[in-house]
Amino acid sequence: MSSLVVGELCFELRRSARRRTLEITVDRGGELILSAPIGAREARLRDFVCRKRMWVYRQLARKEALMRPIPHKGFVDGEGFLYLGRSYRLRLVAGSAKAAAPVRLERGRLLMPRPLAANGRTHLRRWYAERATPWLSKRVGDYADRMEVVPAGVHVQDLGYRWGSCGKGGRLYFHWKTILLPARIAEYVVVHEMAHLHEPHHTPAFWRRVARAMPDHEMRKTWLAEHGIDVEGL
Repeated sequence: MSSLVVGELCFELRRSARRRTLEITVDRGGELILSAPIGAREARLRDFVCRKRMWVYRQLARKEALMRPIPHKGFVDGEGFLYLGRSYRLRLVAGSAKAAAPVRLERGRLLMPRPLAANGRTHLRRWYAERATPWLSKRVGDYADRMEVVPAGVHVQDLGYRWGSCGKGGRLYFHWKTILLPARIAEYVVVHEMAHLHEPHHTPAFWRRVARAMPDHEMRKTWLAEHGIDVEGL
């Protein structure tokens, strides 16, 4: 892994033989990534960064505003937890620490046996992942014909700062927190990763594929950039 420093900006430089264009990405943690073809000379890279400098500063300022401290949830009666964009109140109920269903959604409430509240985060994350897998698999199936892809599988796990990832062999990976997002935003994450089965990089061809499958993807993408951090508190 190499880097490129231009003024006070430091980029992780990622070269690829399949890439033909230059692209700057500001990831969710604020790190700068410069993607480039194998043979792109340093002078070309520096010129590109200089021309994009103001855009980079705007993106960094936006990330800084969004990276505000998010308080962690408490597993107490009345605490709200997101599920497909809607907040559900937690209700601690009588029950055993060995309950067969540590978390249940009933009548608009998330129910959890009181003895499990001490490890509530673990139980709720597992509950989210169990529901995310079939939900996301269904959306992948809905878009498969439209996007002309046949994914090898759908996997839900903790992906750190990424919402999704397209792995080797056509496998799609999604962060378990995707199920916290509103359905239309979670669908954007699905379409985004499915487009990577055709185009590994964020090239114009990649965005054309996304747009064909989801004409309003820009609105959903903007919402995710501005509000996605709201689900980070769990």
